[in-house]
Amino acid sequence: MHLRVGGLARAYPSRSCARCFSTSHSRRSVIIHAGHVQSLNESTNALVSFSTETHNLNFHGPLSNLTVAIKDNICTMHLPTTCSSSMLREFTSPFDATAVEFLKAGGANIIGKANCDEFGMGQLSTNARLRRSLNVNSIHGSVVNPYHSPNEKSVPWAERERRAAGGSSGGSAAAVAAGMCDAALGTDTGGSVRLPASYCGITGLKPSYGLISSRWGVVSFADSLDCVGVLGKSVDTVKTVFDSISSYDPKDPTAAAPRTRERAKASAKLLLSTLDVNSSSPDLSSLRIGIPQEYFPSELNTTIMTAVRKVLERLSSLGAQLIPVSLPSTPYALSAYYVIATAEASSNLARYDGVQYGTRSPLLPGADKSKPGNVYAHTRSAGFGAEVRKRILLGTYALTADAFDNYFLQAQRVRQRIKTDFDSNFRIPNAQLSDPSPNSDGVDILLHPSAIRTAPRLDSDAISGLGPYLQDIMTVPASLAGLPAVSVPAGLAADGWPVGVSIVGQWGSDELVLCIGKVIERTSDKDNSNFKLVANALRGLDTA
Repeated sequence: MHLRVGGLARAYPSRSCARCFSTSHSRRSVIIHAGHVQSLNESTNALVSFSTETHNLNFHGPLSNLTVAIKDNICTMHLPTTCSSSMLREFTSPFDATAVEFLKAGGANIIGKANCDEFGMGQLSTNARLRRSLNVNSIHGSVVNPYHSPNEKSVPWAERERRAAGGSSGGSAAAVAAGMCDAALGTDTGGSVRLPASYCGITGLKPSYGLISSRWGVVSFADSLDCVGVLGKSVDTVKTVFDSISSYDPKDPTAAAPRTRERAKASAKLLLSTLDVNSSSPDLSSLRIGIPQEYFPSELNTTIMTAVRKVLERLSSLGAQLIPVSLPSTPYALSAYYVIATAEASSNLARYDGVQYGTRSPLLPGADKSKPGNVYAHTRSAGFGAEVRKRILLGTYALTADAFDNYFLQAQRVRQRIKTDFDSNFRIPNAQLSDPSPNSDGVDILLHPSAIRTAPRLDSDAISGLGPYLQDIMTVPASLAGLPAVSVPAGLAADGWPVGVSIVGQWGSDELVLCIGKVIERTSDKDNSNFKLVANALRGLDTA
């Protein structure tokens, strides 16, 4: 059973209530918890539907103590999957996505579906009919960032400034940040997990492409880029969920083969065995951290730079070597991403014509019903929001005979150069290559800001024009290369809002990036001074 009222979720039972629902005490707990969540969601609009029942929970599974929200473009058989689009407003899947099956098998209590940009197209999570991006593309309305800035502690919630939660997985991030659930699944195409995690002050993982099943039961946007990701309050929570859902899925044609997984895992473990990351004072003397010079563009807010420097100072004080590196193809990544993503979207969304798939919109009186094109055009114009229509048109043009060579093929060549840039800088070889070339002078991970700024106001110019598209400038290279990347909180900017840093590793090094993320998380309250080493690693950059 599920409830939806005006696009807003109203309540859900806690996991403790699910286990002892027959007692009067549990019933009272459900009412109290439900009222609390209803209040939270009315302020954030993070959830769009929720479950009032548990389904075959495994109380002894590794996830039995976790509540999890699912992004609204991941199929669930007991809850609607609308992709925040009028086109799928009434759709409920007849099966669960593989990632959801793994969650249920692990005992997770799925509380509901999270708001998102329409079909995952956006960076801010707001309203499709009003704004362009940043979870601004949703029929359910904008997601409001639940973070409480220290500068507004004494200000009532109703009077606080409204900021974006990021997108397209803004609902997933906001649900976690507001305490509605322990973790949430999102999807990351070009930064849609890491950007919301940075804006909301939580942890978000985009895994190596092919490790988590992202085809079976995930509504397609851009198949060569889409990854199911995990958001949580802590790195440990994210790792627990990731470990439970990252098994091989034979139904996913893009899933990495078990042998490839094991080869990549063995290479990462070899490095992890030389690091002492679990003690109170980790020893990172054998860790080489690359600082990519191209990831500190002129658009980067100076207070973001300050927070990143502090993280690097702490890692340096633990013995990590900070090494400046160059990824020369990075400036072309954003352009290549939008060509490839829109081209794949135009192909994937062609199926929604109101006949094969999607809600059919009745033709206007007097329209010629004898022409199928009229039926298709009216349904697609009414069913898709402005941002989705724009991307379909751009992608369709990129695939035309006149533009194919100049745009789509060029973008694919840039993508390959970006992959080569990463491979040439990493010390760990790429397990996907048949004959990888090890680089003994390479780095183990890359570290850079997750976003160029803190969460923008929902009424600001940053969520209009080209502003939303620039938000992805830090995140799309790892997506194009299919690499694991985790965004972890790195402190606060001058405006009192969260800053995230991203750790990027070689393909299959998900455990390594999570371990370093845990070190940053554990030492985030400590300030150590080692300005000289940091300055050398960041040479050539403007000082904060």
